[in-house]
Amino acid sequence: MRHPLLFLLGFISVCLPLPGSATTPFDVTDYGAVGDGKTLDTAAIQKAIDTCAQAGGGTVFFPPGKYMTGSLSLKSHLVFSVGPGAELLGSPNPADYPVRPSPWGDGEQVISPLIYGEDLEDVTLVGPGTINGQGEIWWRRAWATDSKPSVPKVTEITPEEARAAIVHGRPRLIRLVHCTRVTLDGLTLINAGMWTVNPVFCEFVTVRDLRIHNPVPSPNTDGINPEGCRNVAISGCTIDVGDDCVTLKSGTDEVGRKMGKPTENVTITNCTMLNGHGGVVVGSEMSGGVRNVTVTNCVFQGTLRGIRLKSKRGRGGLVEGISVDNIVMQNVGTAFDITSFYGDEKTAGQILPVDDGTPRFRDIRLSNITARGSTGAGQLTGLLEMPMEDVVFSNIDIAAKTGFAIHSAKGIVFRNVRIDTDTGPALTGENVEGLVLDGVGTGTPHATAPVIDLTDVRGLSLRNCLAPGGTGTFLQVGGKSSGLTLQGNDLRAAAKPVQAAEGLTVDTLTGTGG
Repeated sequence: MRHPLLFLLGFISVCLPLPGSATTPFDVTDYGAVGDGKTLDTAAIQKAIDTCAQAGGGTVFFPPGKYMTGSLSLKSHLVFSVGPGAELLGSPNPADYPVRPSPWGDGEQVISPLIYGEDLEDVTLVGPGTINGQGEIWWRRAWATDSKPSVPKVTEITPEEARAAIVHGRPRLIRLVHCTRVTLDGLTLINAGMWTVNPVFCEFVTVRDLRIHNPVPSPNTDGINPEGCRNVAISGCTIDVGDDCVTLKSGTDEVGRKMGKPTENVTITNCTMLNGHGGVVVGSEMSGGVRNVTVTNCVFQGTLRGIRLKSKRGRGGLVEGISVDNIVMQNVGTAFDITSFYGDEKTAGQILPVDDGTPRFRDIRLSNITARGSTGAGQLTGLLEMPMEDVVFSNIDIAAKTGFAIHSAKGIVFRNVRIDTDTGPALTGENVEGLVLDGVGTGTPHATAPVIDLTDVRGLSLRNCLAPGGTGTFLQVGGKSSGLTLQGNDLRAAAKPVQAAEGLTVDTLTGTGG
């Protein structure tokens, strides 16, 4: 049994502050911050941060008030505490955001974020207060230089203001670079000029219980974007933004490959994703690789896409070890979007040499997912020279206007998957090798469309499938297909269980010879 005195001494040692650290919070108003929402408080807040660091660390505290500020630089061993009733307001003046070198070592100069830290350890940003980037002025400046029809038209921004937003970009809300043991907890983050939370090359990052809101259509206002980070835990967040909710990245093209910093060992759990372009996204900037990611127990509502993995030729990088489980999607545009042709569809029919710029996706598991009200069930699209590889969908239930399409893939498994469609097949496949369909079906058969429509499929195992009443054709096979195995199916309710294209027969596909 542990001696009581030793236990007491151990308890006291845990409760005492670290040597050199301050126990009394550094109240920013004691250093001249006014908090009236009009006075620029940058210098006063930075003085509180610097004084705290000189004392060995501690807490910089914001009491109730509205604190207008430009870019701030955090320090190690710091708790940045935005108290109840406190709100930081990002300055709309570009001059309040100094330019600094890009962390990617590419020689670019980028505008500083509102909250910045580099080469730090033990940094915590905590609520329950609010950090408000006041991003609308930055969005309008960006829109003023964008001629796309979908972009809101802006006339009252001067050319000088528009240029201010594009020379060095727009400020992220929070960016931490090369930091260790980072925590963001309980904050409300709104109206970011660009990305909201952006750790870069950080380790041991904990993000929990954040409320992030950047209204649609605010451009590029992603929620949480780790880049080249290790050991990241994201939990309990509600994210409603103008772009992707959570996106895992690791650099662009040759710059990202040269840096060689994969984003790895990431957990995303118990989060709610609202609106936005994607719920959980990998890429498209994933040239350093993304691996060992688990997404569990999340709700996606109203996002344009649910799970999205995206890349294109020239990116390079390997995405592997992705596990997604226990997800509910409602009114998500496309439930699953996994593609190597992001923004590069014009080269879809070409076969190019495999090189360092060829992206690769493999070892992806998606299970126990329901989706209702989707426009499309999904797509899985690889390159002709580098197919998608080793992807397993299990216990999936989707209701969508159109079905799921697979192109250029191998080692794909659909197990206990139901896809209900308004029109067309539940599942289509083209140029697929080693396709297992085990317990795949639909609750909305169509007399004029097959449930499963495959072309140029080599090595198909169809087993434990049931054709519901009203099915026209259950399985249609065409092109240069071969190696069909049927086992344990009940297709009696289909008008035509298997339809082989001209030149193919069920016997030749299965190799039975009659």
